[in-house]
Amino acid sequence: MAMAASPRILSTVLVLFVSSLIWGSCEAAAAGDGRRRLAMLPPRGWNSYDSFSWTIDEAAFLHNAQIMADKLLPHGYQYAVIDFLWYRKNVNGAGEDSYGFDSVDQWGRPFPDPERFPSSAGGEGFKHVADKVHAMGLKFGIHLMNGISTQAVNASTPILDVDTGKAYVEDGRQWTASDIGLTHRTCAWMSNGFMSVNTDAGAGRAFLRSLYQQYADWGVDFVKVDCIFGTDYSPKEIMAVSETLKELERPVILSISPGTEVTPALAENITQHVDMFRITGDDWDSWKDVRPHFDVARSFADANKIGATGLQGRSWPDLDMLPFGRLTDAGVNQGPHRSTNLTFDEQLTQMLLWSMAKSPLMFGGDLRHLNDGTFNLITHPTLLKINHHTKNNMEFGYIQSERTSESDEQSGRSDLTNNGGPVLGLATCNDKSTGGWHSSSKDHICRGFGIQNDNASFCMSKAKLLPTSDGVTISSEEDQAKFHLVGIDTNDGCLDASVSPMFSTCEQHSKQVWELTENGQLKSSYSGLCATLKSSKEGESETTGARAWTATGDKGEIYLAFFNLDTASRKIAVRVPDLEKVAGRKLARKHLCTCTEVWSGKSRSLMKGDISAVVSSHGSILFEIQC
Repeated sequence: MAMAASPRILSTVLVLFVSSLIWGSCEAAAAGDGRRRLAMLPPRGWNSYDSFSWTIDEAAFLHNAQIMADKLLPHGYQYAVIDFLWYRKNVNGAGEDSYGFDSVDQWGRPFPDPERFPSSAGGEGFKHVADKVHAMGLKFGIHLMNGISTQAVNASTPILDVDTGKAYVEDGRQWTASDIGLTHRTCAWMSNGFMSVNTDAGAGRAFLRSLYQQYADWGVDFVKVDCIFGTDYSPKEIMAVSETLKELERPVILSISPGTEVTPALAENITQHVDMFRITGDDWDSWKDVRPHFDVARSFADANKIGATGLQGRSWPDLDMLPFGRLTDAGVNQGPHRSTNLTFDEQLTQMLLWSMAKSPLMFGGDLRHLNDGTFNLITHPTLLKINHHTKNNMEFGYIQSERTSESDEQSGRSDLTNNGGPVLGLATCNDKSTGGWHSSSKDHICRGFGIQNDNASFCMSKAKLLPTSDGVTISSEEDQAKFHLVGIDTNDGCLDASVSPMFSTCEQHSKQVWELTENGQLKSSYSGLCATLKSSKEGESETTGARAWTATGDKGEIYLAFFNLDTASRKIAVRVPDLEKVAGRKLARKHLCTCTEVWSGKSRSLMKGDISAVVSSHGSILFEIQC
C-alpha cells in the first residue's frame, strides 16, 4: 500500500526540482556567455596558405600543428588552419580555377581529398585530424569558398535535410543543388569553382545547415569563408552563414575574406555577424603589398571598427597573414621552397602595424623551418601585449618628418614620386583630400597639386572602357560615366588600383576602372576608394614617408610607433604636448614618466618637448611611455 508523501518531503523535492531548473538555466547562460566571449581578443594562429598554397597534406599539417603547440601556443597562437582547396585532387591539370578535380559527397558538400588526407577515407572527413589537433591543445580551422561548388550544381546533387537525414523536400518536390546555385554569381577569381547560394530559398538555407553541421561534427572551431566580401560582397550569404553558426551546439569562429580592399562603409552592417573580416587583398611578401595597409588600417581605426561587436564577442579588421619565414608562391602547386622577400626591417614594420591595429595574427611560414629570428619577432612580448591589451589604437597625425639622406632607391614601378612631382594615393571617399579632380577636356582628367604652386596640375588621358573579365558587371548606363586612365606621353599603361594607384599593363579588369563623381572625386570601381594627389614633398611627410600610431595599455602605458614608408632614412618627431592631447594627461613631468625605446631598451627624457628618432627605410621604432 502506497504511503502519502509528507509535506516536508514534497517541499524538499520541489526545492530540488526548482534548483535543477535554475542550475540548468545558469549552465546554458554560462555556455552562451562563453560562446559570446570566444573572440573578445584578436585571434592568433597558423594558416597553411603562404607556405603550401593549396597542396598541404595531412602529415605536413600535423607536423606544423605540433610545432605550433610546442612553441607558439604559450604565446596565444591557438588556431591551426588548413587553407584553400583541401578537397581538390593534387594531380596534373588541377589548379586554382580548374574544374572536375574536387571531392564532393552525395549531398554536394566537399570532403577532404583522401590521397592527401588519408584519415578522411570512409566518410570520416577531418574528424581524426581535428581530434589530433585538439589533443595538442589547439583549435582546428579550415578555409571554405562561399556558396556551393559548380560540380555539385552541374550534377544536381540532392540537398540534405539535417532534421530528417533525407533529401530536402519543399512544396511537394525534392530540391537539388541546381535549384539553389546562383550561376550569375560565381566567384570573380574562381569562376569554375564555386557560386553563391540562394539564401531566400528554404533549400538554400538547408544546404548551409547541412554544410556547417558537418563541419561542427568533424570538430571544426574556425571557418574562413572566401569570395564573400569585397568584390564578391554577398551580405545575405554572410548573414545566413552567421545565423547558421549560431544554431550549432559547437561554437565556431567566422572569418570572411575578400579578393580586394574593403571600405568601412562596406563593412558597416556586417561586422556584428562575423569575428574577423579581411580588409585587404592578399598580402604577400613584398613591400608594395605591405605599404597600402597603412591607409586601410587608418580608415578602419577612424571608423571605430577595431573590436566592434561581433558574432562570438567582438569583430576584428584583418590585415591578412604574416608572410615571414619559409614560403611558397601564390597560385602554384608547390610547397615551401624559398625564404620571405621582406627584409627584417620590413617584417618588423609589418608586425608592429598589425599589433598597433589589433589585427588577428595568423602566421603563414612553414613552422618546420622556423628560425630564432622569426620566432622572436612573432612572439615579441611587447607587440603581443599591444595586440591584445591596448585601446584607443589609431594613427597619430601630428608628426614632423624629413629625410636624412638623398638616396632614393627605385622600386621598379612608376609611382610618380620623383623631383617634386605628384604622389597618387587612395583614401576613403569621405576624406577631404580626395576632391578636386575635373575634366579639363573631353579626353583628360586633371587635378592640381603642390603646397606652394596651386597652378601645378597632373593629368591623365581617358581611355575607352573595356568589358571587364573578372566577373564584375557594369551596366550600360554606368558605361558612360566609367573609363580607364592612361599616363600622358608615357608608356606606363593604365592606372591600376589593385594595391595602391600605379600604372601597369592595360587589361580587362575592374581594378583599372574609374569614374569621376559629381563631388570631383576619382573613384575606383574595384576598391570603392578615391584617389588622392599631393606633391612628393608634401606626400613624403604626410602620406608617403612618415606615419605614427598610438595606443593606450591596460595599465595606462602610452605606446607610440614611428613608421618610415620612404626609400631613404627619415627623422620623425612628435611634440610631447601633441601627444598629451591624445593621452589626456601630462607626460613631461620630471622623474614621473619614463620613455623607453623598445627595440634598443634605451630610455630618454620627455622634458625636451619632443620625441624623435631616425628611422631606416621601411623601418619602424616603438616607444613605451610609463608614468
